[in-house]
Amino acid sequence: MHLEYRDAGGDDSRLPALATELVALNVDVLVTATTAGILAAHRATTTIPTVMLSGYDLVSLGLAKSLAHPGGNITGLTFFVTELVVKRLEILKNLAPSAARVGLLLLRGSPQNGGIMTAMTTAAQALSIELRPIEVDALGDLESALSADGALRIDGLVITDTNLFLTNASSVAAAVARHRLPSVAAPMIASKGALLGYGVDFTAMFRHGAVLVDRILKGAAPSEIPIEQPTKFKTVVNLKTARALGVEMPPTLLASADELVE
Repeated sequence: MHLEYRDAGGDDSRLPALATELVALNVDVLVTATTAGILAAHRATTTIPTVMLSGYDLVSLGLAKSLAHPGGNITGLTFFVTELVVKRLEILKNLAPSAARVGLLLLRGSPQNGGIMTAMTTAAQALSIELRPIEVDALGDLESALSADGALRIDGLVITDTNLFLTNASSVAAAVARHRLPSVAAPMIASKGALLGYGVDFTAMFRHGAVLVDRILKGAAPSEIPIEQPTKFKTVVNLKTARALGVEMPPTLLASADELVE
């Protein structure tokens, strides 16, 4: 087996050109991760079998007819993006009951922002929280965005799962720490310094993606391979950050955590 590999280095704007390169090589299967990656792959080909390792709901994006029967050239694994950020908001409220204003960190222009904002607005109202969206175009915008007047008055931060934030977990965590913001994000960001991480196990998803690729290489049609959703979620508690922020972690949360960062 020969593997052709392309890496955008965290720059989603490079993905369309890289996808076109791979399609020109007439690969047997195209594999990608993230919502931006699958959109680039779809623009590049509607015939080469394509496997998404993680990303937004393909049905909502219009790239599949249903989870059970995708119907096109794309299958793979998706996860509950909107449900995850709502859960992170609920966790943050439990950790900081007095929080009245919470920021929501978004990548500007992401196709999942609409669904996230709808779900988060409803959840925030139920929790008596004022939700303040903070959008950035690039990693370099993060510091100024968190320093803006609206961000300075927030009591905590929920971070969405986008390629930019995940591939730059250390930088995102450092920026949040400088502003002393209790934050709930993906597990890998909590491992680097955010207060708490709750989300899917991306490593497990990527490994299972190889199973789907194998099925396609053995003749299965992606149109009939069900799109799967993860069943395993991971919680990371950063005790070092909790001490720095003076946040008391509930014993039940500590007992159920998959990882404690000292």
